[in-house]
Amino acid sequence: MRFLNRVLPLLLICLLCTGGLPEKVNGEPVVTAKSAILMDQDSGRVIFEKNIHEISRIASITKIMTALLAIESGKMNKTVKISDDAIGTEGSSLFLKHGEKMKLEDLVYGLMLRSGNDAAAAIAEEVGGSPEGFVFLMNKKAEEIGMTNSHFTNPHGLDSTKDHYSTAYDMALLTRYAMHNNEYKKIAGTKVHRAPNSMENWDYKWTNKNRLLTSLYKYSTGGKTGYTKLAKRTLVSTATKDNMNLIAVTLKGPDDWNDHINMFESTFTSYHQEEILSAGEVKKVRIKQYQNNLYIKSKFVYPLMKDEEDKVKIDYLLLKPRWKGERDIPKVVGKAVIYLDGKEIGRRSVFYGKPKEVMSSTSLGAVWKEMFLSVLGINNG
Repeated sequence: MRFLNRVLPLLLICLLCTGGLPEKVNGEPVVTAKSAILMDQDSGRVIFEKNIHEISRIASITKIMTALLAIESGKMNKTVKISDDAIGTEGSSLFLKHGEKMKLEDLVYGLMLRSGNDAAAAIAEEVGGSPEGFVFLMNKKAEEIGMTNSHFTNPHGLDSTKDHYSTAYDMALLTRYAMHNNEYKKIAGTKVHRAPNSMENWDYKWTNKNRLLTSLYKYSTGGKTGYTKLAKRTLVSTATKDNMNLIAVTLKGPDDWNDHINMFESTFTSYHQEEILSAGEVKKVRIKQYQNNLYIKSKFVYPLMKDEEDKVKIDYLLLKPRWKGERDIPKVVGKAVIYLDGKEIGRRSVFYGKPKEVMSSTSLGAVWKEMFLSVLGINNG
């Protein structure tokens, strides 16, 4: 007994020093954050959740929205003159100077890599016309994306008001939307960026603060860090392995680097991407008028655990063919509804025609539109 009393503390110390503590408890990844989510980027499936709808301050992960709006403005090549108001913004800074000129694109790099609050203020003035105008755009975009528990009052995330907040789920939605923009994806995943300096004879060189991307996690593809005294540590990160693209968000996370690694590793180990529904001809159709004339434009891929494969079901719901001739046949004649363990996880429109009409690629927005039209029973011809 005395031997165990002496040895056990030594073993615990060794485990702590070598990172040997368990990464899972009862099958779930160990997560210290107050709120956390792990979402599959492509399907939107929530794989891990912890207080995902709890409203919280979000600090500098706010800048994901700021960067997105700057990119979508179409002004990335425009030169911005830095104002006194932008220079006076407190907190983390690029240390821009009065009258300095910088491309909006470079300001966005400084915003995302170094979390420059002065860059955020300058972007807001340029894109929104004023800080108030930019805040209006932020909340309009949040509503468009479906961020129902979010409200923005500034472009940087400082604790200036109580009305600036979001949730882990909403920030995952925002990141999912943003990651379909190639320019945002490139910037968020950049480790080092150089920008011209219009005031001095040296260039800016910014290294990304996201340590998952720069050193800690080889599958990391980007993200954004955040911290204020009231919000504590906040982090959004993305990772890709074996064609699986994941989004992790933690709010008030004292050990956020490890939280994200644990969520990523748990998912990469336990899940695989399964092509449940393929694009192309719909076969084994009993209705004679539809045989060899039905197809689906875009495949449906979903992350599954091994023991979930037998729980997937697909229902085809087709219109009764009551039309008199070919001209009367609508383009959309039904829908394929996919279920996992009795719960709907997705759907695709069923089109009338030959499979050669299948698109080689379909945008996320187009897929959502198809789903919406099929629900309403409207053909998109």
